[in-house]
Amino acid sequence: MRCCKVDAMVSVDNRGQIVLPKDVRDRAGIKAGDKFVVMSYGADNEMCCLMLVKADDFAGVAKEVLEPMAKEILK
Repeated sequence: MRCCKVDAMVSVDNRGQIVLPKDVRDRAGIKAGDKFVVMSYGADNEMCCLMLVKADDFAGVAKEVLEPMAKEILK
């Protein structure tokens, strides 16, 4: 079963960069040069959550998330 959990706490430096801890990068299979889609969740122009999705996996993730929502809307 998929579930959300806290893997690390990170901070943003003065250049706006975030460093992901090595153990998180290793478990996620992230390597130099990987590209990500940044997705957000929130309402009224305020974001409460950000999610990184590997660009190569984005089509599958979008289908997995959006297809059930579309089916629900079309009922």
